[in-house]
Amino acid sequence: MNLDEKILKEKLIYKGSFLNIVNVDIELPNGKNYSRDVVKHPGATAIIAFLDDENIILVEQFRLALNKRILEIPAGKINKNEDIKECARRELQEETGYIAENLEYLGCIATAPGFCDEIIYLYKATALTLGNKHEDEDEFTNVKIMNINNVKEMIKKGEIIDGKTISVFSYL
Repeated sequence: MNLDEKILKEKLIYKGSFLNIVNVDIELPNGKNYSRDVVKHPGATAIIAFLDDENIILVEQFRLALNKRILEIPAGKINKNEDIKECARRELQEETGYIAENLEYLGCIATAPGFCDEIIYLYKATALTLGNKHEDEDEFTNVKIMNINNVKEMIKKGEIIDGKTISVFSYL
């Protein structure tokens, strides 16, 4: 069976600072028409940064949507016309102060494909040197150096719930 849905019409519902929401009229595989809402996102990068074989860098941030602080790998959205790898370099330094000599592309994930088109490109950073943090004006992070085995245990216990952080371990 062909599972493709044919887009008939898109209507902008909301235009935000970087997110847009569109209502999409579609034709389903069975020929019936339906309507879906889709969040449009510019995409992002996320970086698992290794200080050495055993220790990685996480950031602690308050996430308003969850109304709590969580631990996650450094990450951030891709700016318009920005090279994806350069976004990863920029985000790592902005959030942690660390600069990576080596940056290896691991793969990508779709964060919530049922309603959002965001793709996060995952990178592994090694050969790090400490520079200066350059957080965005609305961004506040605490840098946490953690043993990778402890991080895995925290994931298993549900203490780390961030999807990109959990996903990056499938690439290692």
